[in-house]
Amino acid sequence: MNIFIKRDGVTIKQSFNVGMPLPIDSKVGDTVLWIDLLHPDMTEIAYLAQLYNLEIPSKEEREEIEESARYWEDRESITINTYFLIARCRDGWEMYRTLHNETITFLLCKDILFTIRYKEFRTFDEIQERVLASPRKFLDGFDVLGKMFEYRIEQDADMLEKAVADLRGLRSGVFEHRYNYEELLGKISQLQDFHMRLRDSLFDKRRAMTALMRSEKGDSELKRDLGIVLKDLNSLLEFTNANMTGLDNIQNIFSSQINIEQNRVIKFFTVITVAFMPPTLIGTIYGMNFEIMPELQLEYGYPIALTLMLLSVVMPLLYFKIKKWL
Repeated sequence: MNIFIKRDGVTIKQSFNVGMPLPIDSKVGDTVLWIDLLHPDMTEIAYLAQLYNLEIPSKEEREEIEESARYWEDRESITINTYFLIARCRDGWEMYRTLHNETITFLLCKDILFTIRYKEFRTFDEIQERVLASPRKFLDGFDVLGKMFEYRIEQDADMLEKAVADLRGLRSGVFEHRYNYEELLGKISQLQDFHMRLRDSLFDKRRAMTALMRSEKGDSELKRDLGIVLKDLNSLLEFTNANMTGLDNIQNIFSSQINIEQNRVIKFFTVITVAFMPPTLIGTIYGMNFEIMPELQLEYGYPIALTLMLLSVVMPLLYFKIKKWL
């Protein structure tokens, strides 16, 4: 557990464990700004809940999707459960295969921010550095939470920009026939999964920020900043929906290409079949075992039959060529 304390206009970071007194000194006017719990066990959560008289949601409650389970507040506190999109790898297409949404719990009580998480996030590392470097910009837990949402939306935008570039490359690859059927469908599926997860994460954060703006807690500056962040978030949602439509179009284009190729193959075999029907008929006629067949007595009957069979193949092919059916 890490605690961020404001002391003499400076923010300091200290660690503490269960049973230890909080590393604050009331004599010098220390105030707690933020307590961050990374991989906490039940003992640590119970200790913090008792210390600050908090109702911290259980793991099952944190994962519930009902609106009442994602945001609620009482006279003393606000509790937010929201998704943060995380990827174990950020290079190439491997990023999309390692994506998932992780639930983060934010609690605001007595102007202190409590965060509970079970994964490492670049967002938290960045905000911690900002809190320590610019103490005047972070006067209470609401300021930390506002900047947390702001920076997280910026990261989501960066991931969406990468997806847009990959989508454009995928579209051009379809027209240039760079992908086989299985590879293309796999990439489309990965991009669709990314956009659906990102959309869920954005919807979840928008719901939390909208409720926070309606709350009587927090100052006007925080709500103004959240309003700006909400505009950016809504634009990301529009981009996400547009990309989902673009992925459907790519899939339709590829399906149309497959249908065209199949039609070409069927057309080719149809033409070949039609072209070989006349010589087959001729060969069938002269393969009959009748006694009276005038052509059997001709000296050049055999080459004449072969010539007729050859002409019956060439003439339809020439006709199909003139009609541009080949």
